[in-house]
Amino acid sequence: MTDLQQTIEAAWNDRSLLTNATTTEAIQHVIEELDKGRLRVAQPAADQEGGWLVNDWVKKAVILYFPIRQMETIEVGPFEFRDKMRLKTNYEQQGVRVVPPAVARYGAYLAPGVIMMPSYVNIGAWVGEGTMVDTWATVGSCAQIGAGVHLSGGVGIGGVLEPVQAAPVIIEDGAFVGSRSILVEGCFVGREAVIGAGVTITGSTKIIDVTGPEPVEYKGTVPARSVVIPGSYTKHFAAGDYQVPCALIIGQRKPSTDLKTSLNDALREHNVAV
Repeated sequence: MTDLQQTIEAAWNDRSLLTNATTTEAIQHVIEELDKGRLRVAQPAADQEGGWLVNDWVKKAVILYFPIRQMETIEVGPFEFRDKMRLKTNYEQQGVRVVPPAVARYGAYLAPGVIMMPSYVNIGAWVGEGTMVDTWATVGSCAQIGAGVHLSGGVGIGGVLEPVQAAPVIIEDGAFVGSRSILVEGCFVGREAVIGAGVTITGSTKIIDVTGPEPVEYKGTVPARSVVIPGSYTKHFAAGDYQVPCALIIGQRKPSTDLKTSLNDALREHNVAV
């Protein structure tokens, strides 16, 4: 990938190179590799326990792909679209179920066994094997969704292209994200975590573990197997004290709990009304 990366970096620093055939072919090759899952915007770092490596140059290629594309009309039966980006195709060959009118852009990877209810997956995203993208859920550009994840109805997974050094939203294997939750700004959700309905997590959101005698605070990171619900804390302003949103870790998913357990079951284990 060294020559490919060098070509992308050169074009990033000098946009006049976008008229060069070698440059455009390199960019198109990166998007093809993303689409087939042979290249990722981010992946677990081999030399960092639990860490992830972000490939900035791949994100740059995604950004550079936009200006070399031309607007075109795409007709799908009675539906018509007008955009620069192709739509993903050949779902049967990939072993992916797509329910109308779900849409994924070319350059997003959907592993075998993925189910897309009427939903949307943007370019650069990675969606792991057996994951459910439920109705009206959106997976933003470059988001990394693990295997066996359930994104419930209306979940919003934020995208990130710029700044290129920013980490994408990462949701590890087996996580369950409740309806209408919003996960953005490069937040991280660990393996098999359970996110309750309506939880909003940004890169700077306070996530407070309230299971022990003293609160333990995280920023934008949900530890593995945590059960999380919406919460608030009191913050002092010049005009007075007000409640500010946060997320609360109220327990841990039990080792005996089946990975396909419902969100309601996981929350009932911790006596939370559902």
